[in-house]
Amino acid sequence: MAATRSAHAVWNGDLLAGNGVVSATTSKAFNDLSVSWKARTEEPGGSTSPEELVAAAHASCFSMALSAGLGDGGTPPTKLEVDATVTFEQVDGDWRVVSSALKVLGTVPGLDAAGFQSAAQAAKDGCPISQMMTGNV
Repeated sequence: MAATRSAHAVWNGDLLAGNGVVSATTSKAFNDLSVSWKARTEEPGGSTSPEELVAAAHASCFSMALSAGLGDGGTPPTKLEVDATVTFEQVDGDWRVVSSALKVLGTVPGLDAAGFQSAAQAAKDGCPISQMMTGNV
């Protein structure tokens, strides 16, 4: 069974001076988060950006994939912390998402560092958001 999720965005004005909002329409988990070009390319100033939302998606998806893999391997985690940093920059005159880097810390009783590294690599290969980015970022 496929799961579908939706979001809604409204943009007012031109790119540089304009602004908008984005909302989660399926879950209603967030509503009218402020977005702007300045928040994407300079200081956020209390607004979010598509790249920050992608970072949140990547961090949460990867943590679930890693948790599943560790549990399936008989070493369920006590806690996982995943930080995702998405980089948005100009390449040959066009703005592009060029990377999404993950920093992962975990408390996993009964698992050594090599086992954790192996599980993290498997999670990278199995995480749907990581898969979406493979070859694109």
